[in-house]
Amino acid sequence: MTVTEQERDELTAKREEIRAKCMAPMGQRPASSARGIHHTALISSDVQRTVDFYQDVLGFPLIEIFENRDLPGSTHFFFDLGNGNTLAFFDLPGVDPGEYAEVLGGLHHLAISIAHDNWLAARRRLEDAGVDYMLESGTSIYFRDPDGARVELIADPLGEMYGLKLW
Repeated sequence: MTVTEQERDELTAKREEIRAKCMAPMGQRPASSARGIHHTALISSDVQRTVDFYQDVLGFPLIEIFENRDLPGSTHFFFDLGNGNTLAFFDLPGVDPGEYAEVLGGLHHLAISIAHDNWLAARRRLEDAGVDYMLESGTSIYFRDPDGARVELIADPLGEMYGLKLW
C-alpha cells in the first residue's frame, strides 16, 4: 500500500506539527526518567537455532538461560548486547504463535548499535551463513532472524543515526 503525494504532504505537515508542539530543541530537553532498556523479549521457535544465530553469527554472547516463570517448560534466555543491554527470547512449547507478522503494537525491527569493525565481521558471518540482507546508508544491515523478525545492525554510535545526533 502506498500513499498519494497529497497524503504524503499531509503526513509530512502532521509530523512537523508534532515536532513543533512536542520536541524541545536539543539542550532544552528534560532528562529521561528511564535508565535504558533492561531487555527486549522476542519469541523463538527453536532455542538452539536462536542461540546459534545470535551468538555465533551476530556475536552476542548467551548470558543466561532458565525456565520461563509464566509457562512451565518454556525457556527464557538472554544475550549480551553491550552497555548493560540484553536481548531476551522465550520459546513457547505447546503454543502456536503463528508466523512472524508486523502488526500494530508489534515489532517493526530491532536496531542494534555495533562498532564498525564488528559490523564488518557480522556482515561476513551473515554472508557465510547464507543470510539474505540489505545494506542501507552505508552503516545499516537489515536482515531477518531465523523466526522472521527484522533486525538492523547499525554501525552508528548510540545516540546517532546516519550522522544526525539524537541527543
